[in-house]
Amino acid sequence: MEPREEGEITKAAAENYYSKDFEWDQLRHEIENDPSLVHHLLPFPQNQHTLSTSEDSEAWNNFHNLQNSTGKFFKERRYLLKEFPELACCGECSTVLEVGCGNGSTALPILRGNKSISLYACDCSKEALERAKENIEAANIILAKERFYPFQCDFSVSGFPNWLVCTSCRESFSQKQNMCSLDARRCSKQDFPDPPISAKNDSCIGGVDFVTLIFTLSAVPLHRMSRAIAECCSVLKPGGLLLFRDYGLYDMTMLRFEPEQRVGYREYMRSDGTRSYFFCLDSVRDLFCGTGFTELELEYCCVQSVNRRNGKIMRRVWIHGKFQKPHVYVGS
Repeated sequence: MEPREEGEITKAAAENYYSKDFEWDQLRHEIENDPSLVHHLLPFPQNQHTLSTSEDSEAWNNFHNLQNSTGKFFKERRYLLKEFPELACCGECSTVLEVGCGNGSTALPILRGNKSISLYACDCSKEALERAKENIEAANIILAKERFYPFQCDFSVSGFPNWLVCTSCRESFSQKQNMCSLDARRCSKQDFPDPPISAKNDSCIGGVDFVTLIFTLSAVPLHRMSRAIAECCSVLKPGGLLLFRDYGLYDMTMLRFEPEQRVGYREYMRSDGTRSYFFCLDSVRDLFCGTGFTELELEYCCVQSVNRRNGKIMRRVWIHGKFQKPHVYVGS
């Protein structure tokens, strides 16, 4: 999974992520008072336009096939470690699970910025995973291939495999007594196992220190989001962080959709079958805090930039969030 138009922002806009080029409330007032955009605000009937899991995956396979055949690739997200510095300064042997890795544009800056981190990356699209492996290899980052473990998974449907965190470790997390996790912290980065090929292999890596959801949750059907977030929480070690960035309500991309492309309230489907949801702060807060996370940071990122191809001003709205899985103390 990948964002469709984030690459259009200028380098300066990426470097000034926290700057507020405009106020979101001002944009909201403008949009909600524009008669030509009223279709974005209307209620929507329930249980409409539901795709099967295979159709979701196939749509993203086709998307990545098209991008590869036309030579279009997303740019490396070099801003990432500026917005989530925890990834750069975390301890030796830290582990990251990138959910919805797409073609590797998020994995690259993480592997480049921290030479001791191990990154597990999943996507529902086989084609995306192939592109990610190719791009990681082509980047020629020291030990990147040895620290990058891609695997196919639709986390919103099947959950994560047991080799990420087994049932025993999940139970241990709730008691703050996870020996598997402690062993993982002591090992060297070369000791992290490859994702097991055989389902009979019941070893696990003891969970991860970070989960990244970068323009991924918006591609998950709304009715599956809560389960998807709960799965992310389940593979995090106690105290682990979930790092979130996604489309915000009234982003330019949302306003481009035609009425017939609506498949839900604030939920849209493109002609290629891929979908996108647009979040407000309250919807993100409800989803994550309702699943047990603690909110650390949550804000709109409002960036105004100019499309160099046509000179048009673009007002982009993204949501930046950091959430922590609570520490659980026995007897507290």
